[in-house]
Amino acid sequence: MNDMTTIQKDKLMSDLRMVIADAEEVLRMTADEVGEGAADLRSRVQARMNQAKADLVHLQEAAVAKAKAAGHVADDFVHDNPWKSIGIAAGVGLVIGLLVSRR
Repeated sequence: MNDMTTIQKDKLMSDLRMVIADAEEVLRMTADEVGEGAADLRSRVQARMNQAKADLVHLQEAAVAKAKAAGHVADDFVHDNPWKSIGIAAGVGLVIGLLVSRR
């Protein structure tokens, strides 16, 4: 389930990047439009895009920090419990081997 959440987050981040890129392109295409309403709209969209970019960077940094923390926890567990780790790895390998041999 955690892998699915990671996949969904990655897809969301990718989609958000595409939306930001498309919105920037729209802003560039409408740069020649004049009028107070158009200028106000462009400034609001630009401000929201900048906020979305900052949020995206923050989300990415948080995801990297969580992944590093999980890696450190796993590393500490393996160092503190080497035989348990070997047993768990052997059990997982056995289960995977049985599943693969059934096909």
